[in-house]
Amino acid sequence: MEGRLEGFRGRTVLPGDPEYEQARKVWNGSIDRYPAAVLRCTGVADVIAGLRLVRELELPVAVRGGGHNVAGFGTCDDGVVLDLSPMNSVRVDPHNRTARVEPGLVWGELDRETQAFGLAVTGGVMSTTGVAGFTLGGGIGWLQRRFGLACDNLRSADLVTAEGELVHASERDEPELLWGLRGGGGNFGIVTALDFDLHPVGPQVFSGLVAWPADQAPEVLAFFREFTAQAPDELTTIAICRTAPPAPFLPEWIHGAPIVALACCYAGPVEAGEAACAPLRAFGSPVADAMAPRPYTAFNAMFDGSWAPGFQNYWKAEFLTDLPGPCVDVLSHYAANHSSPLSDFKVAHLGGAIARIGEDETAYGHRDAPFVLNINTRWSDPNETERHVEHTRRIWEAASPFSHGGAYVNFLGDEGHERVRDAYGPDKFRRLQDLKRAYDPSNAFRLNQNVVPEAN
Repeated sequence: MEGRLEGFRGRTVLPGDPEYEQARKVWNGSIDRYPAAVLRCTGVADVIAGLRLVRELELPVAVRGGGHNVAGFGTCDDGVVLDLSPMNSVRVDPHNRTARVEPGLVWGELDRETQAFGLAVTGGVMSTTGVAGFTLGGGIGWLQRRFGLACDNLRSADLVTAEGELVHASERDEPELLWGLRGGGGNFGIVTALDFDLHPVGPQVFSGLVAWPADQAPEVLAFFREFTAQAPDELTTIAICRTAPPAPFLPEWIHGAPIVALACCYAGPVEAGEAACAPLRAFGSPVADAMAPRPYTAFNAMFDGSWAPGFQNYWKAEFLTDLPGPCVDVLSHYAANHSSPLSDFKVAHLGGAIARIGEDETAYGHRDAPFVLNINTRWSDPNETERHVEHTRRIWEAASPFSHGGAYVNFLGDEGHERVRDAYGPDKFRRLQDLKRAYDPSNAFRLNQNVVPEAN
């Protein structure tokens, strides 16, 4: 690579360098790849220089923002990783309620800046998720039912193509590209800036969770179905089935036992949130009630402790049509039978502002699905992989009869082209292929949930 990175200001990490072992890794410890180089980009000029190197050497390129993608697309074997994490600035315009964000930022960092002005945009369920990849794949989070997905709040973006050209996508300039960036992932280039609409949120929100022993899962999940059917748009609720962690908001005696919890965030006045959540808090015999007014930044980080990097991870997910009795029975069975104490599965309530946006207005699809199931299996010993993967697939297969169809790309592992097609449906996939042929006809950006440019 000597002499081929003229003008590159960032750090180049090569095999044998002291920091290489850490630089090659991503959040999912199951991903064990060895890139030829990791280029830590400090700005757009570095991204352009890195892509020039990739073209000259004809190497595969992986793009890393937050590095949280479960499929591990933020690293590669024998190629170049363009690590955007040093590009982590944010500029908030409180008057116009907008923010301009670089792609290396994670949600906790963005929330800190926007909440200084009582503003926010839909972000990750955990604060450590990267802003860019999360948004480009759709962006399901705690504010979704009030303000839509992260991608619904994306005003514009800057993107560097495989040929090193900087393109601005907005409703006025390259509107079709903006359509594709709202859910189509990193298929068209490297996004170097994102402009978001912001909304008044908090800084105090009524939020938290209520937890019950897993033997009450049939009743709790049936209640969840009825409760969400009447929920106002301000309220987003996620059912979580897992082994109780040693978290301070759970009593010590329940630690290590299976539980079912309903976690909520009310994106509106605290008093209204407390009233909306009153039926949930009164239901059954909970072992913990951690609902309270708290800073939005604190709630967004409330579950971070269970999702530290470096563990083995395998996910499966599915949009659900509803939660009928037989589906509740399936989920209740597995709520008491986890293959690892680190695992969970979640059912997130969708609808609200998500469903009011037209199906064809963004690349993200399946807006009429009322729920999404995400099975997050985590374990520490790589030798146990087969057992945990099989368990995850059993849950997914048992829930499949209740599928709405399709897939959510941010919850997909490396599952092949057919699942990517399912995420968009045939018409949207063809439209995305047209964009791919326009901006990346050689498929240089293929280490992602890939839209292949070939028409077939």
